[in-house]
Amino acid sequence: MMNSIFKENLEKYADAREYDRIHENFLVDLPLILEWAPESGPIIELACGTGRLTIPLAENGHEMIGVDIHKGMLNQAKSKAIDKNLSIQWFLQDCTKLSMEQSTKFMFMSGNSFQHFLTNEVQDALFQSVHHHLQDEGIFIFDTRNPIMDELSKVDEYEEHFKHSNGMQVAEYHKETYEPMTQILHCETERRFFNGPKIEFIEKDKISLRYVFPLEMRRLLNEHGFNVLHEYGDWNKISLTSKSPQMVYVCQKKGSS
Repeated sequence: MMNSIFKENLEKYADAREYDRIHENFLVDLPLILEWAPESGPIIELACGTGRLTIPLAENGHEMIGVDIHKGMLNQAKSKAIDKNLSIQWFLQDCTKLSMEQSTKFMFMSGNSFQHFLTNEVQDALFQSVHHHLQDEGIFIFDTRNPIMDELSKVDEYEEHFKHSNGMQVAEYHKETYEPMTQILHCETERRFFNGPKIEFIEKDKISLRYVFPLEMRRLLNEHGFNVLHEYGDWNKISLTSKSPQMVYVCQKKGSS
């Protein structure tokens, strides 16, 4: 059963094909994932979405397992894999309640998916779930946005203009408001579709994203049985500073002793 905290936070992914069209060529994270990918054994990608990384890893010869909580995103991933004649296992599961027979030497989660885990309890459940399915001294890589407070402290309102895959021009309006007590950024989007000068229809969605601070993350990982091997400020392995856009963690499950 899907945790309600996720069910209420999936509006952004309603149109899986359009989401895929926008994001499928974003592959800045792939080289680091490939660097750590083992030559043999299954690799598990959590929150795999439409297979943005699962599929190119499979094309590189790796045995891939993709897990996601969103059926529409997973169906899009499956369709793409079939078109490419790739054999990938797909699981519709809540990442905090993983239930798979396989363990793995390598697991990863990208696209800032960690920010969907909005409470301490679901963050704990995620790390416990990863720990359970990862072999001793196995590797877990994931990313999340770095909380840059002078940016988060301001209500951010901006707009973008682009052409939708349906051929219509779109004006997209965003409003982002950070709540310090919960460390959650609330993002609201209104999308206006134009047929010439006329607004044909309007779409709205929202999403909430949790931020975690570097020292907080290190404590969380240590308490859940992981050593931090590397801590980067982006996928190109720059050093993590207070101004880095991201926090990228390469972690190793502590061996039993």
